[in-house]
Amino acid sequence: MQITIISVGKLKEKYLVEGISEYLKRLTSYTKIELVEVADEKAPENLSSAEELQVKKKEGERILAKISADTYMIALAIDGKQRSSEELAKMFDSLGTYGKSKLAFVIGGSLGLGENVMKRADDKLSFSKMTFPHQLMKLILIEQIYRSFRIMKGEPYHK
Repeated sequence: MQITIISVGKLKEKYLVEGISEYLKRLTSYTKIELVEVADEKAPENLSSAEELQVKKKEGERILAKISADTYMIALAIDGKQRSSEELAKMFDSLGTYGKSKLAFVIGGSLGLGENVMKRADDKLSFSKMTFPHQLMKLILIEQIYRSFRIMKGEPYHK
């Protein structure tokens, strides 16, 4: 399985970079994983609703340009389906069984994902009803991908 994580904005915080690097290293024995960062749209603090939509649309175009037609895309969204770690592992296993060898997770910028991206999504995943910084979500997602592979292989992992 080839997994791509596409996110908006450049990851700068050292502690997040180190955590992500650690999980990427651990994942090499399970799957191929690629991180793709697309530029965030520069915008002033106080945006009108129309300006917000425009920012999300432009970021969405950058995201969609990175996703091939044969890729199963999962958007991280607050209104997505919440799954346990075991359910996420089962989802990976099922996708692999049904020939979905390319998988992309998409993490939006500070304003979220645009409608253009949400329409393309094959699935929506939520980690919580709470809002998390989008850069922190990348680390949480990668840890859960690692946990899922450990579960699928029947290997021990903290519960």
